[in-house]
Amino acid sequence: MTMTTTKTTIYHNPRCSKSRETLALLQANAADVTVVEYLKTPPTADEIQTILQQLGLTARQLMRTKEDEYKVQNLADASLSEDQLIAAMVATPKLIERPIVLANNKAAIGRPPENILSIL
Repeated sequence: MTMTTTKTTIYHNPRCSKSRETLALLQANAADVTVVEYLKTPPTADEIQTILQQLGLTARQLMRTKEDEYKVQNLADASLSEDQLIAAMVATPKLIERPIVLANNKAAIGRPPENILSIL
C-alpha cells in the first residue's frame, strides 16, 4: 500500500511568531512541506494571482495594510487595480499577509494557525 503525499507549501517569515506556529503545526500534520521564505524569495505576480484565487480574496485583502510601505506607496488609493496591488506585493513582499499555506489546490492564511488544518 502506497500512501499518497500531497505537496504542501508555506510562505514563511521565520521572524513572525504566527508563521513559526503555523509551520510547526504543518510539520506535525503534513508529510511533505516546502518552506518558502517569501521575504528572500518573493512569489511572482502569477503565483500571487493563483494564491488569491485559492483564498477567494482580493489583492488588498491579502495585504498588510498597517505596514509603513502600504502608506508610503499610497496603496490605500481605491483607484489602484488588482494588477497594481499585486505588483506592489511582488516588489515589496513585506506587504503580503503571512503565513500562507498551499495544499490540495487550496490556500489558507495561518491566522490563527489552526486555519490551515481545513485544507490539509
